[in-house]
Amino acid sequence: MALSLEKHKMPEQDPKIRAHNFEEVALGYDEKTAIAEAERCLNCKVPQCRKGCPVSVRIPEFIQKIKARDFAAAIEIIKSDNALPAVCGRVCPQENQCEKLCILAKKGEAVGIGRLERFAADWQLAQGEEINPIEFAPDAQKVAVIGAGPAGLSCAGDLAKKGYRVTIFEALHVAGGVLSYGIPEFRLPKDGVVRKEVENLEKLGVKIELNSVVGRLYTVDELMQEEGFDAVFVGTGAGLPHFMNIPGENLNGVYSANEFLTRCNLMKAYRFPDFATPIHVGKNVAVVGGGNVAMDAARTALRLGAEHVYIVYRRSEKELPARREEVHHAKEEGIDFRLLNNPVEVLGNEEGWVCGLRCIKMELGEPDDSGRRRPVPVAGSEFELAVDTVIMSIGTGPNPIVATTTPGMDTTKRGNIVADEETGATTKEGVFAGGDIVTGAATVILAMGAGKKAAAAIDEYLKKKRDA
Repeated sequence: MALSLEKHKMPEQDPKIRAHNFEEVALGYDEKTAIAEAERCLNCKVPQCRKGCPVSVRIPEFIQKIKARDFAAAIEIIKSDNALPAVCGRVCPQENQCEKLCILAKKGEAVGIGRLERFAADWQLAQGEEINPIEFAPDAQKVAVIGAGPAGLSCAGDLAKKGYRVTIFEALHVAGGVLSYGIPEFRLPKDGVVRKEVENLEKLGVKIELNSVVGRLYTVDELMQEEGFDAVFVGTGAGLPHFMNIPGENLNGVYSANEFLTRCNLMKAYRFPDFATPIHVGKNVAVVGGGNVAMDAARTALRLGAEHVYIVYRRSEKELPARREEVHHAKEEGIDFRLLNNPVEVLGNEEGWVCGLRCIKMELGEPDDSGRRRPVPVAGSEFELAVDTVIMSIGTGPNPIVATTTPGMDTTKRGNIVADEETGATTKEGVFAGGDIVTGAATVILAMGAGKKAAAAIDEYLKKKRDA
């Protein structure tokens, strides 16, 4: 049988139906499809795909196990490197990482590595997983992890497996970080996936202290000097929203994407009135930005009842930073893309509510520092969009609370913590950092990779400290 150059299609909810519910869009491969997709893998002697994985999953090995119908062995191989496979199989930008380097991608479509990872992880979640708690030595060293997002969870899991007593301090009332507050239910189910992955860590022996704001409840110094922690990992992410600083941004009906998605995902506004979180969504919504978060906000607004949702982005489709899959799904659901346009003012009525968005048309000039062509305003091309809600999704930055209460830990001009790229070591001894708090807003898997590297470095540091 000839090798197929096309991936097996991912079963999905019908766009007309899913645009009105919060159930998962992608339904996952069944066993037959997963095995057929695994059979497309060439099992290269020198697998390039693994080089594209920030946590170095042994990709051909787990795919061969799926091909052989040994799903238990497949997920065991994945989990030896990846603490959150059911998450990564859903939200990783595989097309820019492992799948980009797949040899098959030179002639056709890459092997569906992410889809196969999700299949193996979901198979295990359906079977139920036996987690054997770690028996910690009486004199086991203690590590504090600040932030229960992807970086913190990954770091904590690796350290616990190495025999350290780990406590995660999470500011919110639910663990998961961006997995819980940022990514919508229709892309990443909270109860079925995120909560189970967190529970597995707790079964392993990791303690999670919720509603614990480090920088207020404790400082980093207090954790080390008074609470007895031998090392600290900071993985607090980048949850501080950016705005454009244009007139009208303080009107009622203007949200940051962070607030909008947090109200919906973490505080369950989409289940109002069962959950007492109000959220105002008008008939016509403009989402400013072109990344994955913008797609999430636009698709969420649609599901909350908006009749017309615009994506307003200052560059062309080619430059959209969102995953192709997210753009494709948004278009299928009826999101209206207004590209090469940039807002200059949010318009309001006499009651102080949004009633429109004034934009200017853009054209692309020479490439800027990012390598993308710089958007340039077209003189005299201003126009108005009639909208009653505006969601700003133009990036996020680091919350300064940990950095400003930790003397001796250097930060950049933007407030990101300065940390070694390979080890996560900061300028303060015994304190490590990784993920978006160091790099700025990036992907879940890159944050996990940073947490994994930091766990290895913390292990080395604490071994030396113990032997000194």
